[in-house]
Amino acid sequence: MHHRFFLAALPEMGDVVLKDSEFHHAARVVRVREGETIELFDGRGKGVTALVTRLGKDEIGATIQSVVDPRRESGVGLTLAMAIIQLEKFELVLQKATELGVRKIIPFTSARCEVRPERYRGKGERWEKIVFEAAKQAGRLSLPALDPPVTFEEVVMGKSPRLLLNADATADGGACVDGTVILIGPEGGWTDEELELARTEGVRFRRLGPRRLRAETAAIAAIAVMASEAGDLA
Repeated sequence: MHHRFFLAALPEMGDVVLKDSEFHHAARVVRVREGETIELFDGRGKGVTALVTRLGKDEIGATIQSVVDPRRESGVGLTLAMAIIQLEKFELVLQKATELGVRKIIPFTSARCEVRPERYRGKGERWEKIVFEAAKQAGRLSLPALDPPVTFEEVVMGKSPRLLLNADATADGGACVDGTVILIGPEGGWTDEELELARTEGVRFRRLGPRRLRAETAAIAAIAVMASEAGDLA
């Protein structure tokens, strides 16, 4: 894959210019050269290849060559609703979920979340940067939406198809459809009250094999398994 750079205003043809942080990345980090082909994306589903034509003091000029196949983005449209777990592990989930193609990430709090609100308050900008860098590295054309933290009750009362991962589930919730929200609980698991509320709200239940997984492992595995079942990782 070519070196990739973000350009918010991205035409389909013509000349473009990289400035500021993307210029620094191109010129100082990966050291692109004149005549090299690079890839540009706008984070909203559009990507192009471009030929570097000019290396300036504070900008790089390039000419667009072709449009990137939009099918690089997942057609499954999964949303990950992830309990806020220990922050280093939570950030790992943000990164890997983005790489695996989720469309949206919803952080939430639940009864057994151990991370105090003051620990993650103000982390939104850092989390957005993690998602951005992961999307850039993975070759994605769209940036996943990252919602502000909500409560478990707000997640389960949504209208989208919802699938809750529970190691003790006895029923198979079935495959994901477009727009499915996958719910992953905290390190301490779900309370009986949360599971009952989920059932009342029509949430489907599913387990991932015979072993009990850590929260971060469950999140990554669930996305990979369900995306694969839908044909996204073929």
